[in-house]
Amino acid sequence: MSDAEPTLYDHVGGSAFFTRLVDAFYARVGDDDLLRPLYPEQDLAPAAERLRLFLEQYWGGPTTYSDRRGHPRLRMRHAGFSIGAEEHDRWLLHMLAALDGEQLPAALDGPLRAYLVRAAAAMVNAG
Repeated sequence: MSDAEPTLYDHVGGSAFFTRLVDAFYARVGDDDLLRPLYPEQDLAPAAERLRLFLEQYWGGPTTYSDRRGHPRLRMRHAGFSIGAEEHDRWLLHMLAALDGEQLPAALDGPLRAYLVRAAAAMVNAG
């Protein structure tokens, strides 16, 4: 048994929460004419797995993302895609809708929501 303090990952229910969140997000992306072309793979499952593993690690879960892929380097990994204000807004719309569907208590929802807003803004790389 570990003496480590529970993380947000633990408080939201671990991998099951992040799986639901990411699945709800990608269900919306799959039907989005603006965002879908940004995902070159026909099957969105690999992208969903990468996002889920990243979020789990970021919020205190297993380090599987870094173990498999190295440092996240999010801006570098997204540099090949033109991400402007419209893409930012649409990504955030879908991700926050997925988060809304989880109906977390404010103490858990707030930090997740704030991070997602910051992360989306950091990915913008086009005028």
